[in-house]
Amino acid sequence: MDKRYEVYCLADRHFYETPDRLASAQQPGVTPKFSTAERPVPESWKSSVNGDWLMLTPLDGDGQQLPLPAQGWKIHVSATRENADKVASVVWDYCVPRGVPFKFVPGPVLLHLRNSKYAARDGSGKFATIYPTGEEQLQQILRELGKLLEGHEGPYILTDLRWDEGPLYVRYGAFARRMCVDKRGTLVPALENAEGVLVPDKRDPAFRVPEWVKLPAFLEPQLAARNTTTVGDLPYRIEKALHFSNGGGVYRGTDTRTGRKVVLKEARPHAGLGSDGADAVTRLERERTALERAAGLAVAPEPLDWFLLGDHQFLVMEYIEGRTLNSFFAERHPLLSAEPSRDAIAEYTEWALRIHGLVEQAVEALHGRGVVFNDLHMFNILIAPDEQSVTLIDFETAADAEEDGRQVVAHPGFVAPADRRGADVDRYALACLRIALFMPVTTLFAVDRGKAAHLADVVAAEFPDVPREFLDTAVAEICRGYRAPDGAAQPAAAEAPASGLHLGGATPVAEPGDWPYSRDSMAKAILAAATPERDDRLFPGDIAQFTEGGGLGLAHGAAGVLYALAQTGAERYEEGEEWLLAHTDPVPFGTPLGLYDGIAGIAYTLHRLGHTQRALDLVEFALREKWQRLTTHLHGGLAGLGLVLDHLAWTAGESQLNDLALEATEIVASRVAELRDGDRAGGKGRRAGLMHGMTGPALLLIRQYEATGAPELLELAGDALRLDLECCVEQKGGGLQVNEGWRTMPYVGDGSAGIGMVLDDYLTHQDDDAFELARDGILTAATSRFYAQPGLLQGRAGMILHLSRTTMPEATSGQLAAQIAALGWLAMPYAGQLAFPGHQMMRLSMDLATGTVGCLLALGAALDSGSTAQLPFLPPLRRRP
Repeated sequence: MDKRYEVYCLADRHFYETPDRLASAQQPGVTPKFSTAERPVPESWKSSVNGDWLMLTPLDGDGQQLPLPAQGWKIHVSATRENADKVASVVWDYCVPRGVPFKFVPGPVLLHLRNSKYAARDGSGKFATIYPTGEEQLQQILRELGKLLEGHEGPYILTDLRWDEGPLYVRYGAFARRMCVDKRGTLVPALENAEGVLVPDKRDPAFRVPEWVKLPAFLEPQLAARNTTTVGDLPYRIEKALHFSNGGGVYRGTDTRTGRKVVLKEARPHAGLGSDGADAVTRLERERTALERAAGLAVAPEPLDWFLLGDHQFLVMEYIEGRTLNSFFAERHPLLSAEPSRDAIAEYTEWALRIHGLVEQAVEALHGRGVVFNDLHMFNILIAPDEQSVTLIDFETAADAEEDGRQVVAHPGFVAPADRRGADVDRYALACLRIALFMPVTTLFAVDRGKAAHLADVVAAEFPDVPREFLDTAVAEICRGYRAPDGAAQPAAAEAPASGLHLGGATPVAEPGDWPYSRDSMAKAILAAATPERDDRLFPGDIAQFTEGGGLGLAHGAAGVLYALAQTGAERYEEGEEWLLAHTDPVPFGTPLGLYDGIAGIAYTLHRLGHTQRALDLVEFALREKWQRLTTHLHGGLAGLGLVLDHLAWTAGESQLNDLALEATEIVASRVAELRDGDRAGGKGRRAGLMHGMTGPALLLIRQYEATGAPELLELAGDALRLDLECCVEQKGGGLQVNEGWRTMPYVGDGSAGIGMVLDDYLTHQDDDAFELARDGILTAATSRFYAQPGLLQGRAGMILHLSRTTMPEATSGQLAAQIAALGWLAMPYAGQLAFPGHQMMRLSMDLATGTVGCLLALGAALDSGSTAQLPFLPPLRRRP
């Protein structure tokens, strides 16, 4: 699970949403703003809101904002929810009379989210930021404000150097918003180095001074004090970090006195907050208590030690040999193959039912000791090496059963409804586990618990040896007390039809394969979700849309939706086009330049919709930047930009753009040749695939070969594809997938299916036996029975797109039909219409890369014979004569 997504689930039930919208809503018993944030703006000062910050800056005599230095030493102030308003008041009263600009988090909900368990560690603890004009003022503020804030506590700020023992911290970083392209080709916040070149402003959770900056002498004692706290004097040798969260780390180690393997769990005070406000230290104390009560049951680790290091609390536990339950899916789940055998399905069913029984026994044993586990999910279940026993791990949310409390921290796929308390929380998770062992997509229940009945039907069809009672019991528990979106009671599983998408008792939605009815239904859902009154985004999608350019671009923004609607023959959304035109005039600061992430893709879309002059204006704007420094990839690099420049040169009559397209092609070609001729280490450490690998450059080179006939371009395209194939591995069932080191990927965006699409294009021009063999392996990877997500770039819709386009004779209509039908497993209703969840499956999405619009495009390519529905620059293939 990507923990970044959880905070974006708090403000809206259906879609990912910025957490500041939760803070702006009035909540019972919660003050929306600190009283300091309600103060009148001082005379000759300006206030503004930027995300979760309230910024105050002084004005000059003409009413203009006084400019900040571009970068320098900044001061961060830490605070807890209890003292934050007082701290803000002290900072305000100190900074305003002295004309020092500052900002702070204006309300308790936003502050809680910054310090919650799965918040970003680089922002944790940062309640206020102060901007000194130089080192002399920096020292003065630290000394004077430090005195005023003595005794105030707050979370430790991991990115900074602490000043004395108070809540002030310092870090050298950017003041003004400047951007540069990092090594991955992504626009990131920037600093200017000693040579005047913009470089990434790194914000790792560790204090670092840029190499061209000297630490002020008055901060040297603070650094020395920081370095005195080490693990060297402990009787434990820490050998490996197992996990990090905002609350602290989990480490594997050895007791140097006995040689015994142990696990050390760290808790940071005031950080890692749960929904009940408890910090990581409080939860670690709960874990210690629960483990002591569970001692001797052989279902939980034994607690061994408890100590304080610095101000961080540590719990030492026995190390349990084994693997977490989730790690078994890649090697055991039979639906990960294209045609699982009856024996493989039966063998897996027997194993899964036995494992569930062991977990149930473990939970019942805890309940017998009066302990509620409260966070049961597949990452917290450890399977012994002999697979004959299980151990539950991570007891930090465990509680006394007699307290009959609610869940405060939970995995999104197992989070209990608000009406479940005490042991019922564990019973709900056990019910979810019954389905997740066969269909691990229970995060959908966060959107609509009624989906359980449909998934139970899917499990019954795919795993016929699973007892129906086993599934019906799960559905009954999950849907207990549930009311469907239309207000009707959820039917019992036994009453539900065995086919069709009866989602949550709501009005049935279209089957994906029922074209064009499914197209019209998806289009209605997409438009129903539109928010033309908002400035940050038009259509809800992935959380990436809330960063620079995300709400506008092709992958996650308005351009991608408008493009797909047009390509599939859906009704034109003119209000959406006007929104995109208005919100790119002017182009927002920091908007990336590329095809899928920014300006090039927006220009391409607007041109296809008939807004050619605006498209050309956008390209002209992009070309003012140092675009030659972009990476080579398709998503946001030179491959995508070069394709758009070439397209506009010929279709918009702007011949001068052809020279720039050729320049982009030459740069890409030289980089492909450099990588081809260098030491590649077998592809290790490189990204591969259509979006971020060398397949995107291969696509540009093929299209330029088609335009120019230059054979060296086709040869280099083949070299680029071979570079990506070096990053692929053959799976047990024969499927060829991209190896990312810790997982393998079959998908269109960063996996093998995207490579396969461009291999198809290459092979229309040139025979290559190795490429034909690779296509066979990619076809196998693209025909599995199970994919965890429906999306276009990282899910089943991408497989549908590839199968509908490929010229491989082995690709059958039956394989394509099976993938289209299975896409319906993940279908969800929205506004009574057909929709799909986005990345991480915790909310619906309407964007091209991850959501409903991507599914629409793939289905259009597969089912509409007269459609031009394809990804940009990947038109339907023609077989080579």
